[in-house]
Amino acid sequence: MYAIPLGVDGAELGPLEPWQAEELLAHMDRGREYIGRFVPLPEVNKDLPSARAWLQVYADGTAADTRRLWGIRLDGTLVGGVLFRVFDAERGVCEAGCWLEPSAAGRGLVTRACEVIVDWAVERRGMHRVEWHVDPENTASVNVAKRLGMNREARLREVDVHRGARRDVEIWAVLAPEWREHRRTGGGTGPVAGGRV
Repeated sequence: MYAIPLGVDGAELGPLEPWQAEELLAHMDRGREYIGRFVPLPEVNKDLPSARAWLQVYADGTAADTRRLWGIRLDGTLVGGVLFRVFDAERGVCEAGCWLEPSAAGRGLVTRACEVIVDWAVERRGMHRVEWHVDPENTASVNVAKRLGMNREARLREVDVHRGARRDVEIWAVLAPEWREHRRTGGGTGPVAGGRV
């Protein structure tokens, strides 16, 4: 199995596939409340069959070139993930996202992982636009968008329902020329780690 180092702290980015459903479920159980504050991932992955099914959706999406999913591991333990929820190669538009359990928060893991996948999407796959959809109350995720050189383009008022409450969603995005300039001028956390996913 391949893994891309995300720094010198034992963090790596690598596959997250259906055969790893037990690992995903254990990770969700460790961070269920924290992860679920802003994203429905814990509700979607409530038991082993649902975790396996969710991973299969992304495996099928990878095969169809419409989605992508990677796990973030710290010293070999799954602590989070990054994904392209939407990957439209024909239009050159994708939507990135992330999640992390609380024990791994505050280390820059998501930013480093997202730098790798955004760079891959732009430079290897020719994506022109990478979007980031976020609850504006999710300060950590908004800060990732900023560190990725994204611009806030819109706030959709009460467009989403999460845990029974209407929530706003902000749309942040970076275009390919902006991403290249951001990387050229030293934006982000440092050189992209390999850039191959």
